[in-house]
Amino acid sequence: MTRLGAIFRPQLPPERLRTIARLADSTGLDELWLWEDCFREAGISAAAAALAWTERVRVGVGLLPVPLRNVALTAMEAATLHRMFPDRVTLGVGHGVQDWMGQVGARAASPLTLLREYTLALRGLLNGERITTEGRYVTLDDVALDWPPRGGAEVLVGGIGPRTLRLSGEVADGTVLNEVFSPDGVREARRIIEEGRAAAGRDAGSAHRIVVYLFTATGVDASARLQRELTGAGLTGVPGLGVAGDAAEVADTVQRFADAGADTVVLLPTADEPDPEGFIRFVGDDVRPLVK
Repeated sequence: MTRLGAIFRPQLPPERLRTIARLADSTGLDELWLWEDCFREAGISAAAAALAWTERVRVGVGLLPVPLRNVALTAMEAATLHRMFPDRVTLGVGHGVQDWMGQVGARAASPLTLLREYTLALRGLLNGERITTEGRYVTLDDVALDWPPRGGAEVLVGGIGPRTLRLSGEVADGTVLNEVFSPDGVREARRIIEEGRAAAGRDAGSAHRIVVYLFTATGVDASARLQRELTGAGLTGVPGLGVAGDAAEVADTVQRFADAGADTVVLLPTADEPDPEGFIRFVGDDVRPLVK
């Protein structure tokens, strides 16, 4: 069954998260996703709070920018969340916005090399391995977690370009595709990811989860708000992006993404969404029952 989620945009102040998280938990929403955007809200601390305030909903963070974070620290934080809230945590890592990485002196000369080294090390640590490695960016000397997650933990990679998507297939457990992907784009992304999996000799029968963000607007001026969002992102020329309408129209669009290969579709409200709490109710109470 397709999982359905919604995003708490970090343009909202952190104190709004508690109400949003509790609404996500009390409705039929499967997942609540958070962003670690510079220089707004941190992903791990926000996820810990959202998990503590809730009982059921799964919390995802997409994405943790790897240039900002030592991999051992990320592994410690991720493992702590997984141990305290088993089966309720999804973490994705990515290159980070390069301009932001430059602002803090963390821009890597080879983001792809960094992401490869980082993802391999992070997955190994979360799977309870003891790791010694000296790469271009990641160095670990006899490092192992005292409290790795029971049974390991999945690590997703976020990507847009074909090289990053192929890398995700090679080294990650899943991929986060942002809002620039149409259903046709999801199909092509999955094809590239599968190429990477095959090149790495990974089991073709094993799961590789695809999470897709979908611009969504409902209620008053929904079409106009969606259009403003797409225009601001420079995406007006890409067919099949976003949905504006009632629950049935949104559910139909979610199904098209699921048919294209998305395992989880996460609805992204517009930046000018007038009622973020109402958006969560809409997704959980109205859309979720209509999604297969």
